[in-house]
Amino acid sequence: MKLQRATQVKLSDCQLNYVDEGAWKRFGLLALATDLTFERDIARLIPQDTVGIYTSRVAFENPTTPENLRKMAPRISDAADLILPGETLDVICYGCTSASVVIGDDVIQNAIHSVRPGVPVVTPSGAARLAFTALGVSRISVLTPYLIETSEPMADYFCQHGMTIEKFECLGLEDDRAMARVSRDTIIDAVCQIDTPETEALFVSCTGLPAVAAIAEIEARTGKPVVTSNQASGWAMMRLAGIDYKPAGYGCLFDFDIQH
Repeated sequence: MKLQRATQVKLSDCQLNYVDEGAWKRFGLLALATDLTFERDIARLIPQDTVGIYTSRVAFENPTTPENLRKMAPRISDAADLILPGETLDVICYGCTSASVVIGDDVIQNAIHSVRPGVPVVTPSGAARLAFTALGVSRISVLTPYLIETSEPMADYFCQHGMTIEKFECLGLEDDRAMARVSRDTIIDAVCQIDTPETEALFVSCTGLPAVAAIAEIEARTGKPVVTSNQASGWAMMRLAGIDYKPAGYGCLFDFDIQH
């Protein structure tokens, strides 16, 4: 039986009003196709009522080796171009620490600026360096979930940028999906193990490693600042966008501003 409509669809005569285009900040994220952690962690750190998160994915194939990480370089521009085409973004973050190191912070920034000129660009490795400067530290210990061959370029990266590495350990994982399943207790124990009397701050690398939930406990145990890839990225994005927000429970870094 054919149903009969009781009325016709009519155009509303209600006056349309719009909120200002700058009513909320717009953060662009470039996440790896295989990443399970980056977006979730960033969402924990930022004020959801004043910031929108808009994500594009970059094709990536495990294992996480320098060779495979470099393959992402020509894909970054296209992924950045897909984030709200034609709309203004306040900042864009490329969500891979190890790739930022082997490809290069400047190369990534240039790739993004080729399609989104003028937008501030954050990489996790660059954000970590900004964090160390803000904290006033130069002697760090580092934990990564990677293979040794993927961790070694990161050790070189921080040394080349004036840091002294007191201790550096890796978990030996080659798949970022496995990295995303490492338990909080494992992360806490592994990071506390790399602390030394000379260490001024502890760095936990990888946007795929769910380390932000462990920050408060590690800082309580060691009495030292903890910087993680996702925490530093969220902090840098907010500060570059003019947001002075301090999420509770995610480390003393949020008490600081970027040092220009």
